[in-house]
Amino acid sequence: MYDNPVIPGFHPDPSVCRVGADYYLVTSSFEWFPGVPIFHSRDLVHWRQLGHVLDRPSQLDLDGVRPSGGIYAPTLRHHDGVFYMITTLMDEPGNFLVTATDPAGPWSDPVWFPDTRGFDPSLFFDDDGRAWMTGTREKAARRYDGDTEIWLRELDLATLKPVGAEHVIWEPVQRGGIWSEGPHIYRIGAHYYLLTSEGGTAEDHAVMVARSERVTGPYQGNPRNPVLTHRHLGLRHPITSVGHPDLVQNAQGEWWSVLLATRPYGSLPGGHPSGDGSLDDQPTMAAVRAVSGYNLGRETFLTRVRWEDDWPVFDQVEPRMPAPSTPARRWPAGPACDHFDTAYLAPVWNHLRTPREPYWSLADSRLTLRLRPETLRERAAPSLLARRQRHLAFAAHTAIEFRPVGEECAGLVLFQNDDFHITLVRTVRGLELTRRAEGADTLLARTEIPPGPLWLGVEAYGQDYQARYAVRPGEWTDLGVPVDGRILSSTVAGGFTGAMIGLYATSNGHPSTNTAAFDWFEYLPLPW
Repeated sequence: MYDNPVIPGFHPDPSVCRVGADYYLVTSSFEWFPGVPIFHSRDLVHWRQLGHVLDRPSQLDLDGVRPSGGIYAPTLRHHDGVFYMITTLMDEPGNFLVTATDPAGPWSDPVWFPDTRGFDPSLFFDDDGRAWMTGTREKAARRYDGDTEIWLRELDLATLKPVGAEHVIWEPVQRGGIWSEGPHIYRIGAHYYLLTSEGGTAEDHAVMVARSERVTGPYQGNPRNPVLTHRHLGLRHPITSVGHPDLVQNAQGEWWSVLLATRPYGSLPGGHPSGDGSLDDQPTMAAVRAVSGYNLGRETFLTRVRWEDDWPVFDQVEPRMPAPSTPARRWPAGPACDHFDTAYLAPVWNHLRTPREPYWSLADSRLTLRLRPETLRERAAPSLLARRQRHLAFAAHTAIEFRPVGEECAGLVLFQNDDFHITLVRTVRGLELTRRAEGADTLLARTEIPPGPLWLGVEAYGQDYQARYAVRPGEWTDLGVPVDGRILSSTVAGGFTGAMIGLYATSNGHPSTNTAAFDWFEYLPLPW
């Protein structure tokens, strides 16, 4: 058996390819840098992060990018010894491709496709040696928002330029359907298969499949579409929003799909409102949605795919499922505590947008952040290093040395976007716990603390996030009451990302030469 999700935390839009006994997978990264995390597995269940595809500023310009802008829906493929990753930098400048011979990098600088519109590009390498690009775009004469079509065009592998005629091969299956997107093409047996999703990336998400005898179409839809959806299960099911799949066949001949889904949860185990579960105690969907959130964002799940009548049949996605017949290959467990004693940051750490100057240092086996004027409230690149919340219940702790001056502050943050976040920071006024929601700050608690070392922590059970601090090792004190964590969910804050936990320092608009030093950072999953 294996547990879903196989890659927990904000890792949406997974794309996978197999090379021999190895599997490689990439996901969307939006406004976070480095872009496009890449993972490695030997059994499709246990994954380790190799790094990022876009790890140089020359590859990825996120200056001023809006929340949930940036990198959308990458596709990863391998052909003739070369890895290809194609994706979209949203808004502008659009679709691009990078290549590498080693999935751990280095990857090339982008090759841009200015003649293509839209997003969710994918690649297909046919048996005859030809390569094809496909993607999603809103129709030129769209009837409503989300009225999209799927296009296809040949790609010249020598020049990495689109060539030949463009073909429009698909549109939403349902009448009035929205956002037919995430296309992938496969050749399996005598048919070309086109896999798409529609209905939007929330609870109405649904997977559609079509097939053709020619790559350019016409494509015939499966009469049983959608072939996978959880929208009929409602919000009481522990997994919702399933979609955006990619297929892979293992060495044993089994077909599997990685895909995105979400885990709605509230403040009670199981993510459901209180009640005894009887028919007369069943809450309405509005009540379920009101107490639940998607703080973890859209995560990467795995499910089995079988074939009937030459059509793929997806297993319903469950929290625990029978594992692939591939022998299990677990990676060594990493430490829960990062002592910042390596030459480079661990790949779990991310910058908000592209860093244009080195504001961090790992000298002396500690993380030192330089205070700069930029803040979390701006569409800028502040002095922030953050990692994903990956569990419904967790504890995060750090130790900080910092002497604030004026409006300076530094400490621990829980971040969704510039208008929705929680800060636990040291200031000249003391230790302050602040909630920012809909662009407005509310001071929740403040306490005086003596100069010297300070320990900060957050412990979360569901949507209850309790801030804590200590001025002597191990002597923890709660600061305020638990904060309602639903402001960290896309259901409240909007967008497509999940909650991030970060170390932060700012001079709040003023020049500064001050620094904040973090000795270590620890993240622990808790029983739920």
